[in-house]
Amino acid sequence: MPLPGMKVGGAFIATAAMVVCCAPNPAAGQQRWLGEHETGLTTDDQVHFFPLPHERSGPTTVTVAADGRVWFTEASGNRIGSMNPDGSGLTEFPLPHPDSAPRIIARGADGNLWFSEHAGNRMARITQNGDITEWDITTPNSQPRAISLGADGNIWFGMFAAGKVGRITPKGIITEFSLPTPDSGPRALATGADGNIWFSEYKVSKIGRITPRGAIMEFPLPRPNSGPGDITMGPDGALWFVELSGGIDGVRTDGNRVGRISYDGKISEYPLPAAAASPINIAVGPDRNLWYTRGATLGRVTPAGVVTEFSAGAEARAVGLSAGSDREPPTRLVNRLWFADGGANRISYLQFTSPTSDQP
Repeated sequence: MPLPGMKVGGAFIATAAMVVCCAPNPAAGQQRWLGEHETGLTTDDQVHFFPLPHERSGPTTVTVAADGRVWFTEASGNRIGSMNPDGSGLTEFPLPHPDSAPRIIARGADGNLWFSEHAGNRMARITQNGDITEWDITTPNSQPRAISLGADGNIWFGMFAAGKVGRITPKGIITEFSLPTPDSGPRALATGADGNIWFSEYKVSKIGRITPRGAIMEFPLPRPNSGPGDITMGPDGALWFVELSGGIDGVRTDGNRVGRISYDGKISEYPLPAAAASPINIAVGPDRNLWYTRGATLGRVTPAGVVTEFSAGAEARAVGLSAGSDREPPTRLVNRLWFADGGANRISYLQFTSPTSDQP
């Protein structure tokens, strides 16, 4: 049955109920990696979750390692967490320096997990055994945020307060690239199918592109106060991003949209339903659609621009989300969409099931 909805700015927006349950249901199936051409998965509309052991941990972003283990940052707790997909074996690793505020975590080409320390002004790596190595960023107070594994095997990161994009090799060598527009606020970045790094410039409403050799091009968005934020490569190969709204980081923006940019710079925008909360993060889900977080809401956008929003629970404050390939080409996905819930202090997920198999 079609979902109830409305037309907003040419985009169809639907709303749907989502059930929040207290614990994972073993009958729902185990986590598994999807086949490259496996499509048509649907969610069971239940939010499963694992509470974190420490109060006010501030879970921020999540990723899935090659072995299926789930890793996440705890910005307020100053820790990196890791657990098995069934919630067992939960381990937390305190960072060497206090108040580092670990922000974004992603897989590296070396098989380790890499993350940014937003307040500590460092890039860091954690092994599967929990050994942590940190590297200081030369520019002080640069506020490193989103990171992405580049096609060159390096980790690229945005330096929000410095107006730069950085690159760190597996050996820890850091190179910084100044952007053409000063103080542009590079907020998030992702790797495209063209082998380049694409990034959002939050303060100046632009999307940028940087090649592995450091050549930069910028693409202005249609509106000057769009506030582009998180960005990822979509299932259609284009780059998709959220446009923030409100006064985040002291910048008044009126985004409240999901945007798409093609490799030749053509931009499309899809309005979201009116709401108090701003969209925050975006990733490809197991169903090959785009999913975003927005306070107590999860949203889904099809490649055709059809928007559907779901409640993630009254206490939820959903932040980072991933089905395994956030900020890198979505070639490796699991059948779960994981998300960090900073409001309820837990790691949550939606389960997806294939229509062509009895196995979820």
